[in-house]
Amino acid sequence: MGDTIQAVIFDCDGVMFDTTKANQAYYDHVLAHFGLPDMTPAQFALAHMHTADMAMTYLFPDEKLRTAAQEYRRTLTYQPFFKYMEMEPTLKGLLKKLRPRFKTAVASNRADTMAAVLSTHGLESDFDMVVCALDVVAPKPHPEMLLKVLDHFEINPRQALYVGDSILDQQAAAAAGIPFVAYANPELTSARHHIDSLAQLQAILL
Repeated sequence: MGDTIQAVIFDCDGVMFDTTKANQAYYDHVLAHFGLPDMTPAQFALAHMHTADMAMTYLFPDEKLRTAAQEYRRTLTYQPFFKYMEMEPTLKGLLKKLRPRFKTAVASNRADTMAAVLSTHGLESDFDMVVCALDVVAPKPHPEMLLKVLDHFEINPRQALYVGDSILDQQAAAAAGIPFVAYANPELTSARHHIDSLAQLQAILL
């Protein structure tokens, strides 16, 4: 089939869901537990893109306090914050149109909350593969999770698309050699395509 696209890989936060309010509330809750103020815009920008462990390292530079904060965070469930998540309105319709012609996957820096996010929103059967930070040694911007998807589907990088919204997504796609589709972020200038709605993928793929 040459380099015909066979798989579409999605980032989670900022693409499948608008999780701005959810992640803000989650990390602010942890900070408040230790008497610290809410995240600044700069802190949020980092926390929103990276793994939870990296976010906690940034938010709690003191090692002793960070250890306590990590222990507290692991006692939390993400369930109370699901109500703040907003699913991309065309996501489910798009997935129905893509499958089974295309394989679908998620590659996200989320960790222990990834499975719950999918099951809570009824998406657990809509993806052929899900790779999160728990499944790799190195999270994005390292390409490891994208390479795992390629290996799983037994395809080359040019037979996939990766849809993301952050510089980490763009860097991971470039390192893996996968064509990148930038979602609602015109600053990602090396993207092959720019879209503002997941429905626009139909014009690219179908």
